[in-house]
This record gives sequence, structure tokens and C-alpha cells, in this order.
Amino acid sequence: MRVLVGMSGGVDSSVAALLLKEQGYEVSGAIMSLWGSSIFFNELKEKIEKNECKNMTHCACLSPNKKKDIEEAREIAKKLEIDFHVIDCSREYENIVINYFKDEYLNGRTPNPCICCNKFIKFGIFPELARKSGIKFDKFATGHYAKIDFENGKYILKKGVNKKKDQSYFLYGLTQEQLSKILLPLGNYTKEEIREIARKYGFVIADKPDSQDFYNGDYNDILSAAPKEGNIVDKEGNILGKHSGFWNYTIGQRKGIGIAAPKPLYVTELRKETNEVVVAYKEAALNKKIIVSNVIFSAIEKPNKELLCNVKYRSAQEPKEATIKPYGPDKIEVIFTEAQNPIAIGQSAVFYNGDIVLGGGIIERVL
Repeated sequence: MRVLVGMSGGVDSSVAALLLKEQGYEVSGAIMSLWGSSIFFNELKEKIEKNECKNMTHCACLSPNKKKDIEEAREIAKKLEIDFHVIDCSREYENIVINYFKDEYLNGRTPNPCICCNKFIKFGIFPELARKSGIKFDKFATGHYAKIDFENGKYILKKGVNKKKDQSYFLYGLTQEQLSKILLPLGNYTKEEIREIARKYGFVIADKPDSQDFYNGDYNDILSAAPKEGNIVDKEGNILGKHSGFWNYTIGQRKGIGIAAPKPLYVTELRKETNEVVVAYKEAALNKKIIVSNVIFSAIEKPNKELLCNVKYRSAQEPKEATIKPYGPDKIEVIFTEAQNPIAIGQSAVFYNGDIVLGGGIIERVL
């Protein structure tokens, strides 16, 4: 069987290619080129070169330093004696992921560009463009820490055994068709085991730091929004302070708000229409219910009655117990057993039964 491995220049995808080759697959490697030559990329590159980007690091997906990653991936492919290809996905990445990111933030929502990228680019357009370029393969593989099993006639996405590195949250949006064409060889490994394999085979990137985020600088570098003064208010509308753009804040934020108070304040709402940032003390900021739209259920049929499960509404958290049930024709209501810290509209809520990903969707309303 021929397998194309989506490589990134990092240790995970490199070891994924190694493991698959050892298992007898005919392996090729390919990497996405995401940094294009459009006005957006050129302007961002100019900012970076002038040191105008705050707190910028290169350990991220959106970085001009990706040329180095491409060369490191090429060296790994050479060491493994596999074909290597560079696929230009920059136009699609800008049109889909970056524009989504900008639109969401500037409309007072909190996007998750990694989930968007996985569904539409990494497991969609990327392998599609690879096929169109003439690369022949039967399966597409990546270095994600998650598992895919086939049970009762369905492909089931599951958590990886390494709970701290589990990436199933970011893959919930994959369809049955996509899951049927994917291999995730790292699902049964821990991160340290993968690094040890890389050291054993002499990979120079064995201890390379992980890519930490979509972009590790100030998001204003991407948004390019002019400052717009507005009020920071409490839930009753009392003015507590000023801000220079609601998009500089995220739901649940409690540091850097810039207001002196006897107890920590949390950002609970971003109001685009009135250019207001709403804050509250923790006891008034907790959320009990959310409404989820754009719902995808891959492991089960959409439930037609209440279902007790665990729900993850932020990538860096443990799933929380909740009851989910239909809300109108195409949405899901989530009722948490215990009230939760402020939940961000625009993020994804992913439903689990133990290690199995049942499905998920976009948080549309918080109650």
C-alpha cells in the first residue's frame, strides 16, 4: 500500500514516516508550503523583518521560517530514502484559514484555526493537490496523536494513549470519507517514546521544540485592525475602563485587562455592535449551558434525545461531564453538570464517550 505522509519538519511526522516504512508501506513524504507571495504575506513578512511584530517566535505554523522546516523535512526524507514533495497550499490557506481567523476575531468571536486547517487544508486540499500533482498514494498519514479504528461499519476517531498530547479535539471535524483514507501511526505512543525513536535513528530534529500555535506573535500582526477606543463595562453596563479594540481580548481572559479590582475580573463577552468588552467576577462569569451549531457526528447518528457524555470546549482542558440534546433542527444544547469558567463563542465543543470522539461543533451561544 502506498502512503503519503504529511511532513512538517518536526519529530512527530518524521517518525510517522519512519514507522510506516518499517511496517512495509511504500512511503512518500510531502510538506505544505503555507507562506505565499500575496499582499497579506508580503506585508506580514515586512513587519517581521522590521521587528515590528511583538513577541514573535518562529515555532508556529504561520512563519516565514518554514523554509527551514521544509529543508529539515527534505533531509529526513533523504535519510529515509523516500520521495519528497513540496505542495504549495498558500493561496488556499490564506483564503480559508487566515480569512476565517480575521473574520471571527473582528466579529467578537474566538476562532480555532487549527481545527479549520485540519478539516479543509491538511486533510482536504493538501492531499487533493498532491494527487493532482501526480503523486500516487492509497492512504494519507500524519503525526497526530490520535487513533482511528473501524467498528460496526464506521471509522471511529479516538484519543491517543498519550493524554497530554492527545490531538483528537483538533480532528473532530473529519468526515467518514476523510477518516477512511487516513493513517495515524503515533496514536499508541507517548511523545518521549517518539523522541527516543528519533534519537535512535539519528534524526537531527529529535529534540526540536514542538510547533506551539497557529501564530506565536501578536494577533494584531494578522488582523491589521486600526485601534478603536471603547468601554470596558460590567454586566449592568457600568463603565470600568477603556480599551483600544475588543479583538485584543478573549473570553475567559483574566490577566492584562487593565482594571484594578478587589478580585480577578474575567472577560465574559465581546460586543462588536457597541465596541464593548464585558467583564465580571468569577461567580457571575460561570456558564452552565452552550448552544452548538455546524454539528458533525462521525461515530454515532445525531442523538434524538438526551445523551450523557463528556464535552471539551477548549483544547487545553479535560472534557467535562454534560448532557447533550437536540436544539432545533440542526443544533445541540449542552448542559454541564457543573458550571464552567467563561466559554468562548467561536471555539469548538467536542463530545466524547470515554476515548471515543462522538462529534462536535462550533459554540454559537453561551447561556
